Amino acid sequence: MEIGISTFVETTLDPHTGETISHAQRIQEVVEEIVLADEVGLDVFGVGEHHREDYAASSPAIILAAAAARTKQIRLTSAVTVLSSADPVRVFQDFATVDAISNGRAEIMAGRGSFIESFPLFGYDLQDYDELFDQKLELLLKIRASEKVTWQGGHRPAINNRGVYPRPVQDPLPVWIGSGGNSESVVRAGLLGLPLVLAIIGGQPVQFAPLVELYKKAAAHAGHDGSKLTVASHSHGFIADTTELAAEQFFPSTQQAMSKLGRERGWAPYTKATFDNARSFEGALYVGDSETVAKKIIHLRKNVGITRFMLHVPVGTMPHEQVMRAIELLGKEVAPIVKSEVEKWEQEQ
Repeated sequence: MEIGISTFVETTLDPHTGETISHAQRIQEVVEEIVLADEVGLDVFGVGEHHREDYAASSPAIILAAAAARTKQIRLTSAVTVLSSADPVRVFQDFATVDAISNGRAEIMAGRGSFIESFPLFGYDLQDYDELFDQKLELLLKIRASEKVTWQGGHRPAINNRGVYPRPVQDPLPVWIGSGGNSESVVRAGLLGLPLVLAIIGGQPVQFAPLVELYKKAAAHAGHDGSKLTVASHSHGFIADTTELAAEQFFPSTQQAMSKLGRERGWAPYTKATFDNARSFEGALYVGDSETVAKKIIHLRKNVGITRFMLHVPVGTMPHEQVMRAIELLGKEVAPIVKSEVEKWEQEQ
């Protein structure tokens, strides 16, 4: 069982000060957060790619490279790389470079992305949304499999027996498929034998169990060893010294960020009742003291089959010291509880 963090490096309006943090400051903060995550023994840290004003990480690989030089053990991944609007050659080169700097700790989490700003920015048509991802994933996996690549597709110039460098320390460089719960993407990951990350950010997490089973069935159908496949979750949450304090500190920024997205996407306003329901034991928010959050993660492992848990923190803009404390608690208190209990449970199975 692996435990880690994911972040979108948000620069939304601070609900306490009414000010907006600069991109530079937030990027510097997140590097410090990755360094701390490594120091407290967390397994993985993911940085998501976005191309809009309220997110600072348009190039996760560069942030991860900065952290790679200052960390020793933690794995470093995108969360996600919007592969549909990226060049797979450049993606591979960037993460192979991070892999070199970190001496074999880089990963790529490839997804189609729930935000669409990168498509017009890089000259892609949203009508090609699915086809772009299929073709670019195919190319990325070809590059991973072979130093010299020959490939032809409809949305990128052909490659004829060209080498792609540098080659990574890891062989193969890990490539995950990120999914928001779409059965098609889950089946794709299974058929390809790639590890799967589910964005479990709403509803009841146990409802994702059938998707995990579908993933494993698709993998078995394609001849892959299901016991070697990893399923991760990316889930919003926050940890503080008491559950009451965690809720008090996490709600304002979450409400601000989710309400802003809601106005853009036509969702209902984000209320305290919504928040409190989501942080109940069966809800999708992992908010509380260390014991509360640990119990929810263990429940997810036992009932959904998740073998890597990534706490997405912060949501919106929070004080840096509060985020650092949450990371410290996740590494020093939550992770040991979860790993010990899961190990006991697995031995009983």
